[in-house]
Amino acid sequence: MRTFFAIAALCLSVGFAHAGGETPSNPDAKVYFVNLSDGDTVQSPVTVVFGLSGMGVAPAGTDKENTGHHHLLLDRPPLGEGEDGEDELANGLPADDNHMHFGGGQTEVTLDLSPGQHTLQLVLGDAGHVPHSPPIVSEVITITVE
Repeated sequence: MRTFFAIAALCLSVGFAHAGGETPSNPDAKVYFVNLSDGDTVQSPVTVVFGLSGMGVAPAGTDKENTGHHHLLLDRPPLGEGEDGEDELANGLPADDNHMHFGGGQTEVTLDLSPGQHTLQLVLGDAGHVPHSPPIVSEVITITVE
């Protein structure tokens, strides 16, 4: 019986680690790419327009229910996966070349991308850059820059 409870506790802790932060999200919320689709071939510079439904956009630091701001994951594994995946979900998204923050409430960006394939994923973060619970993420798309 002790083994059962230990396994159950482990499963619950793993589940919570992949659930995002403490800020609740609207279960109907969606974040998506407005002007790009998986498999698109584009020219650089690339304008990426962010879409959001079911929640509102607010600058980082704004603690208002059902709001957040955009983050763009570029050329990295999907949110929660890879070397720093669990930290992204629990502690917030780092700011580096693969995790772009739009804490001013921006809804688009123009990027100079090198020729070749690139992966993109949108993530909505709360006031402190932590994904909501459950996380609001787009599908990962792959684009080719000519």
